Amino acid sequence: MTPELRHLRYFVAVAEHLSFTVAARELHIAQQSLSQQIAALEHALGARLFDRDTRGTRLTEIGRVFLPEARAVLDRADAALQAARRAVRGETGRLRLAFLVSTANYMMPPVVRAFRRRYPDVELAAEAVGIADLVAGLREDRYDAAFTRPPLVDDLETEALVSEPVCAVLPTGHPLAGRAGLRLADLAAEPWVLTSRGSWPPWHLKYDDDFRTAGFEPRVVQRADGVPSLLGLVAAGVGVTRLARSAHSLRRTGVVFVPLAGDRAETVVAWPATRDRQVVRNLRAVAAELASSIDLTEAG
Repeated sequence: MTPELRHLRYFVAVAEHLSFTVAARELHIAQQSLSQQIAALEHALGARLFDRDTRGTRLTEIGRVFLPEARAVLDRADAALQAARRAVRGETGRLRLAFLVSTANYMMPPVVRAFRRRYPDVELAAEAVGIADLVAGLREDRYDAAFTRPPLVDDLETEALVSEPVCAVLPTGHPLAGRAGLRLADLAAEPWVLTSRGSWPPWHLKYDDDFRTAGFEPRVVQRADGVPSLLGLVAAGVGVTRLARSAHSLRRTGVVFVPLAGDRAETVVAWPATRDRQVVRNLRAVAAELASSIDLTEAG
């Protein structure tokens, strides 16, 4: 017979109480069954662990040597079980996050801070990336979850976190800069600066639909590689663009944000449809709780 953890637990219980009767009661088994299990353990070891006579039960020399070792094995087994249970609950392990570069400035600090405070034993890594790298990282298991604009692809799950106005971004002094609100059609005659069509084709197909609905095709005078570059071009007077209101955190001077009627942008948590880990569910719960208590588009 190969001794099992239950045999060690039986042995330790008897050794601690020096009584088969008390140990059996504590273990919720019959005393006869306990005696048989101890006898089987002694047979497997080839040595007596207890001396029993009219004066009571005592550990033998072999029993005294075996007791701390048995306790250590049981403690390690209990620790392994606890570690596994914590991992199942998503309280340990690692979490690899991507933040869309245009949202990281305000979204990353509060989300990372709140998650680390709630789950300090999870090894969390976060970085800001472009949309193409973000989606590829989720698909290739380099990221577990991401905070982004809706990627508009079928193989990623998303959960809406916050919604904010989309604005026309105009250079300071532009004739429309003093308006309280605009329609996209009001910008039909303007020169536009937009990101490269290859930066994320699903988004640009959506932009095409939006412009078509507004009744015009934008006159694009320059393409840029990201939101900071777009803001710089607008500030320089090269053209106008259209961005979520939170992008103003990336540039405070030289540009004016004017809300566009009926136009909003969502930030979502995205994760692979085939990998919904508990730690990601915990992240989503923390982010949702955070979004209900503060304006994440203004956090930072």
